[in-house]
Amino acid sequence: MTHTPKLPQPVLAHVCDLYVDLDPIREMGSGRAGQRRIIPIVGGHVTGPRLSGRLLHLGADWQTIWGNGVAELDTRYAMETHDGATIEIINYGYRHGPDEVLAAIARGEEVDPGSYYMRTHARLETGDPRYDWVNPTLFVGRGARLASQVVMSLFALQ
Repeated sequence: MTHTPKLPQPVLAHVCDLYVDLDPIREMGSGRAGQRRIIPIVGGHVTGPRLSGRLLHLGADWQTIWGNGVAELDTRYAMETHDGATIEIINYGYRHGPDEVLAAIARGEEVDPGSYYMRTHARLETGDPRYDWVNPTLFVGRGARLASQVVMSLFALQ
């Protein structure tokens, strides 16, 4: 009989909060997997214990809204840290919840982030040796959609 070691539960460490400023949604129409749209990322800021700085005016969220209402989130953008490093952020996840909550979000209303599901996994990459630790680290996020902004808290999976 093989002995299976007891693996410890994962530990999450808060890295930063992203305040992602958005331009209006650009509807693309129906695609292969659902309703397609692009939401340009036009800036924002980053605060936290491990990363801080500003989000650059580039990138977008390339969303697909499935037939059951789930929003597939697929973002790519970048930040400049407070000390001048550039870090690419690729964030992929899902947003879904009760129809009335999603309708309120679509109208630009602020709703309780606990009333719907908005979770992501993120990959960060940089060539700056001061932030080399982001390259081999896995990140998960929990977010909220506001009228013209997304707020996302990123956690490193220890």
